[in-house]
Amino acid sequence: MTEEVTAYHEAGHVLMAVYVGARVHSVTVDPDWDDGPERYGDAQISWPEGVFDEKTFLEKTILVSLAGPVAEMIHTGDPFHPAMVGEWSGDWQQALRAASLLIKQRQARLQYLEQKTLALYQMFRKDTFWSAIGDLVDQLLAHETLEEEMINDIISNWI
Repeated sequence: MTEEVTAYHEAGHVLMAVYVGARVHSVTVDPDWDDGPERYGDAQISWPEGVFDEKTFLEKTILVSLAGPVAEMIHTGDPFHPAMVGEWSGDWQQALRAASLLIKQRQARLQYLEQKTLALYQMFRKDTFWSAIGDLVDQLLAHETLEEEMINDIISNWI
């Protein structure tokens, strides 16, 4: 995975997290590999306590999880299913776990996740969202790591 592709992936997670009300403390395309599984990018996200009920929190978690793969799909032009790309397995598993708490029936759960993926794809293809992602990518590639204040400044220029 190239650093540019990683930047698009992480920018998708970051944009959606901020958009749905989470805090993104930092994002990097140069993560430490000494504290867990090998990965090419990392975003430090936290959720405000007591703001969202469980259903809303799970729905937002799903969107944030799928947003990285969706941004990467748009960038590369490859119409992959998020469950079929090895590098996205962590994102897919996180979305699947959250969805399993919302929807008990397996087929309905998968349809729900596919609908959310398509909705994100359509959202991110809108000019303001794609411009915000592009700006985040440019800054990530220039600096390798962005802190919360810079992330919020970039996103607030667009949405």
